[in-house]
Amino acid sequence: MGYRKYTAEFKREVLAMAAEGSRSIAQLERDLDITSGLIYKWQQRYRVQDEQLEPSAERAEQAELRRLKRELEIVKQERDILKKAIQVFSRGES
Repeated sequence: MGYRKYTAEFKREVLAMAAEGSRSIAQLERDLDITSGLIYKWQQRYRVQDEQLEPSAERAEQAELRRLKRELEIVKQERDILKKAIQVFSRGES
């Protein structure tokens, strides 16, 4: 039994129905045969803006944090390489 993939359009429509509030989230999940709790996850992960599904502010911040951590790790590696190079070249001058 594999995971079902839902299109961005489907997620957008479901989130719009959930925001409408005419039916409960649990009822929507039963009606649409969606795994229990999935709509809540989508609400946390995405926001609908201008008919487009975009990452929520929290998800965008998490992605930026991951990017900055990767960048910091690269800079640290470059710094360590330069330190070693300085040690190698300074030995030859004495």
